[in-house]
Amino acid sequence: MTQVWSNPPATATGNLGMLFSVKYAPDSENAWGSLIKYSAGGHVSDEDAGTIDYNALLTEIKTGTVTANVERAKQGYKKITMVGWASPPFYDKDLHAFHWALHLLFGNDASGEHVLNYQVRILGREGVLELNFVAGMSQLAEIKAAIPHTLAMVKFSTGNSYTDFQSGDKVAAYGLAGLIAAGAGAKIAAKVGLLAGGLIFLKKFAFIFVIIFAAIGRFFFSLFKRNKDPSA
Repeated sequence: MTQVWSNPPATATGNLGMLFSVKYAPDSENAWGSLIKYSAGGHVSDEDAGTIDYNALLTEIKTGTVTANVERAKQGYKKITMVGWASPPFYDKDLHAFHWALHLLFGNDASGEHVLNYQVRILGREGVLELNFVAGMSQLAEIKAAIPHTLAMVKFSTGNSYTDFQSGDKVAAYGLAGLIAAGAGAKIAAKVGLLAGGLIFLKKFAFIFVIIFAAIGRFFFSLFKRNKDPSA
């Protein structure tokens, strides 16, 4: 992530590793990979699976991105456009796996780099296994085809699967909607002291997408990137 795909050092923190397609060398133009991470934030309830307003959530994300781009421009960075869901969120109740994918555009016009972040969260007894597939938008079908094989390799140790939950176990302070909030961001600002965030990466581009999830449920965003706009 740091030496080949030029992401900042902080993006490597906390990751267990990466999973690559055997079709491409990690440094090739068509390479894609999935970052693997485990979050021990507690047992995540899936009771809100059928009640989340994903359109409203996407609107919040887009609005926050536009606001953050104003500050990005002041600092000489290219903007990030949240185009929309590359694949709409859905919850696989049998596998206790939550899927969603973001279509991101990096650059100051429509000719910029279209990037896919396909995220999967596999719920466990007291935590969540996070898979973040980073690729080009044109590779969406390829990523979707690879995900069932990837999920088939995931197995919690005995006693730690989602259905092993018992009263008294650690419980997360958020549901499935909170996983999207965390998964769309990098680190919550320490001074805010609210939800811990996940990481979002753009293939071969270095930026951190920070989401602050306030107690009132609003989202605020800040974006930072390594490559400055030469026209700024």
